[in-house]
Amino acid sequence: MAHTLTLQSQQSVTHDTHRYVFDRPEGFDFEPGQAAELAMCRDGWKDEGRPFTFTSLPGDSHLEFTIKSYPSHDGVTEQLPTLTPGEEVTLDGPFGAITDKGPGVFLAAGAGVTPFIAILRKRAKEGDLSGCQLIFSNETEGDIILREEWDQMKGLKVDHVLSEEDVPDLHYGKVDKAFLEKNADLTGQVYICGPQGYVDAMRDAVKALGVPGERIHTEEGW
Repeated sequence: MAHTLTLQSQQSVTHDTHRYVFDRPEGFDFEPGQAAELAMCRDGWKDEGRPFTFTSLPGDSHLEFTIKSYPSHDGVTEQLPTLTPGEEVTLDGPFGAITDKGPGVFLAAGAGVTPFIAILRKRAKEGDLSGCQLIFSNETEGDIILREEWDQMKGLKVDHVLSEEDVPDLHYGKVDKAFLEKNADLTGQVYICGPQGYVDAMRDAVKALGVPGERIHTEEGW
């Protein structure tokens, strides 16, 4: 069912990522990790819907999305930061294959962290982060979405991995089978989200390390 939402506020999260807060339709519900298709109510953009993940919690009075912009795409994510409070978007959803199946390791690259935001926020709120680990890959330190929030989540083990910047106390390089074998707890669920090449590589790596397919969760169910 489609809904019309009104933007209440937006703010920068990183140099290229913004937090958007909308009103919440009465009776609308979703599960942490799920997404919806958003389209701007502007001429030329009404049919340009794109999937974005809810980063608010099901119990919140508003709907929140944390969205990275890609100016090189000349598309929706470049236009979204120009929205001003009071403007409207349409929402169609929810949908998505990633939901909370239990504690485990969350493997994220860049904006691929967004399905995990609501899942881990809910667990943090309930004091239930035992057995949860976030391995978050980015190019530079400035690209890390919600770094302070992750680092302050009591009980969450966090490993930041940077591929293009060597920063003290953070991992430098790329996540691969050897990295996971050394640093990841693969005894629980394994959640993977990011660019398709990353998802494929991580799935192959954890399978090679003995994780059965039923414990591996990606967005390919959309």
